[in-house]
Amino acid sequence: MKKIASFTVDHDKLEKGMYISRIDGDAVTYDIRMKKPNGGDYLSNGELHTIEHLFATFARNGEYSDSVIYVGPMGCRTGFYLILRDKVGSAEAIALVKSAFDFISGFEGEIPGAKRRECGNYLEHDLPSAKKTAADMAKVLKDWSEEKLKYE
Repeated sequence: MKKIASFTVDHDKLEKGMYISRIDGDAVTYDIRMKKPNGGDYLSNGELHTIEHLFATFARNGEYSDSVIYVGPMGCRTGFYLILRDKVGSAEAIALVKSAFDFISGFEGEIPGAKRRECGNYLEHDLPSAKKTAADMAKVLKDWSEEKLKYE
């Protein structure tokens, strides 16, 4: 079988940040790398789950809600994929992700969709860790630009 595009990226050189992973027609997949690949520090399941609920809720309730196709975690637990319609430009996508991490890092209250009837694993959430990781990513992305969206 042909190797998929994301497996051709040298993960030993990949750093935290936001990258364009692929473009398929009008869908742009962003690689939001929150942990250094193969670095021994990964998102915990509870943290990952909480970020997913908050990030997806934020993205689907904002200015670009009609262009959000998917927000979800990577199986390797080093980050998330965000898939947007291409009518959202790269600069706007970066701004969306920055705003999402600001939202998550300051979030207080009940996690959206975290009740038993709303979630298949409602007990496994970790808001303090999600907030800490989001605050770290807000710093990483502070001066992120369209030029930095390309894998090195």
